[in-house]
Amino acid sequence: QVQLVQSGGGLVQPGGSQRLSCAANGIIFRIYNMAWYRQTPGKQRELVAVITSSGNTDYAVSVKGRFTISRDNDKNTVYLQMNNLKPEDTAVYYCHTSRLGVENWGQGTQVIVSS
Repeated sequence: QVQLVQSGGGLVQPGGSQRLSCAANGIIFRIYNMAWYRQTPGKQRELVAVITSSGNTDYAVSVKGRFTISRDNDKNTVYLQMNNLKPEDTAVYYCHTSRLGVENWGQGTQVIVSS
């Protein structure tokens, strides 16, 4: 059974930083591409960042240069380092992976950027 367990998040002031973590269980982590999505009320879930099994990364235009996705295959964990946070980054963030048509999501983590 695949489990993606997220940690991190909470309230942060504009310009601040936060790091989200997502620990994966039940998969051979190193062969999976991993991603972070986010969702705000009334909007579709949007892709924020992705890291492939080989370590290649890609980002949404809105977060490029501010967010960094990384992975630690020894710890089966993917991270999202978020710097220079803006109010528009406020959302529920989800860890995601999929393989052979099977999708798995983390439980979601609220990030609120507000003064």
